[in-house]
Amino acid sequence: MKYRAVRGMHDILPEESWKWQYLEEKIRTFAHRYGYREIRTPILEYTEVFQRGVGEGTDIVEKEMYTFLDRGGRSLSLRPEGTAAVVRAYLEHNLGTAGTPVKLYYIAPLFRYDRPQRGRYRQHHQFGAEILGTPDPAADAEVLSLPIRLMQDLGLREVEVHLNSVGDAACRPRYIEALRNYFGRYLDELCPDCQRRYEVNPLRILDCKEERCHRLAREAPSIFPYLCQECRSHFEGVQEHLDWLGIRYIIDPFIVRGLDYYTRTAAEVYSGRLGAQNAMFGGGRYDGLASQLGGPPVPGVGFGMGIERLLLVLEEEGITLPREEGLDVFVATTGETGHREAFQLLDRIRQAGLRADGDPSHRELRAQMKLANRLGARYTVILGEEELRLGMATVRDMSSGEQERLPLQGLIEALRKRIQRT
Repeated sequence: MKYRAVRGMHDILPEESWKWQYLEEKIRTFAHRYGYREIRTPILEYTEVFQRGVGEGTDIVEKEMYTFLDRGGRSLSLRPEGTAAVVRAYLEHNLGTAGTPVKLYYIAPLFRYDRPQRGRYRQHHQFGAEILGTPDPAADAEVLSLPIRLMQDLGLREVEVHLNSVGDAACRPRYIEALRNYFGRYLDELCPDCQRRYEVNPLRILDCKEERCHRLAREAPSIFPYLCQECRSHFEGVQEHLDWLGIRYIIDPFIVRGLDYYTRTAAEVYSGRLGAQNAMFGGGRYDGLASQLGGPPVPGVGFGMGIERLLLVLEEEGITLPREEGLDVFVATTGETGHREAFQLLDRIRQAGLRADGDPSHRELRAQMKLANRLGARYTVILGEEELRLGMATVRDMSSGEQERLPLQGLIEALRKRIQRT
C-alpha cells in the first residue's frame, strides 16, 4: 500500500516553508504593532461550541465539520473556524477581568470537509484577530484595517472592501420575514441548499454562488430600510472611521457571511485586480456570540484570513516574497583526521549566532563543496591535516572562489566581520 496525505490536506515542504515563515513573521509583527496578543486554542473543541456559536443550520455545522465521539462518548469536532473557540477561551479564563477591550490574534489550522479546490483545502490555515469588550464602531474599522494594511504592505495595492450591515436581534426578524415573502414566490427555482436555507435562515440565500439563486437574490429587498436606528448609526460610524483611515469601500447588501453569530457589521475583502473570485478575508461583529456560549453578553468583532489564499494571490499577482539567505558558514574536512575539531568548531560557530552546517558523512572534499553550494553557504571553512597542524583554517568565499588561511584563534570573529560587510 502506498500511503499519501489525506485528500485536501497538504504537506508544506522545505521549498515552500520559507514563504510561510516569512508571512507568519510579518503577520505577528503587524498584530503586535496594533496591540494584539497571541492566543492558541486547541484544534479540538466540544461540538456544542460550534453548534451553538456558528449555528446548527449552517453549512459548516451541517456539512463540513469533522466530528467524532471520544472514548468517553463525548462529541468532539476539529476546529472549523477560529472565533467561537477564542470566545470560549475568553469566557473560560475570564480574560476581560483585567479590563476591556481585549485584543487577540491567532495563526491556526482549521478543518472543513469540503470539496478540495485550488486555494481551498480541507485543512487550511488562518490568520484571525478579535476585539472583545467594546461595541464601538471604531473597533470594527480598526480590526478590518489590520489585514488591509498587511495586504498593502505585501504589495497588494488594489484592495477592494465590501461592507454591509446584517442588523441585530431587534431589526433583523422583520428583514428575514421580508426575504421569506420574496423568495417564497420562487421557491421551486432555488437550488436544494437554498430551499433548505429558506426554512432555516433565508438571509444566507443572498450569499449563494449558484447562478439561478444569485440572479433572484439581486432583486431581493435590501436590508437598509429595515435597520433599526441603533444599527443604522453603528453602520454609519464604521463608514466614518474607515473614511478617516482613507480606506475605500463598497456598500454591498449581498455580504451576509455564512455564520449565525454575525450582527451588524459584515465585511469581505478582495484582491481587486483579479476580481471577486479572490476573496482574501471576511469578518464582522458578533455581539451575541458570548451569550450563545453560555456567558454574559460580550460585544466582539473580528476577521479571518486564509493564509493559503493569501500566498496564492501573491503568486498570481507576481509578488515575490524576500527569501531568507542560506548558510553563513559550511565546515568541511579533508583527510582522515580533523572530524572532532570540525564538529567542535561547528558547534562554536552556531553558539556565536551564525547559521552553520557540515557533512556528517565526512565524504571527499569535492562532495562536501557541492553540498555547501546546494545549501547556499557564503563561506566554507576547510580543516585539513596541514591546517590543523599549523593552527589555521582555509576560508573560501563561495561567491568569488577566493580563499585564504586564517588562524583558528579568532576565526569566528573574522567570519562575523566578513558576513556583516556583505
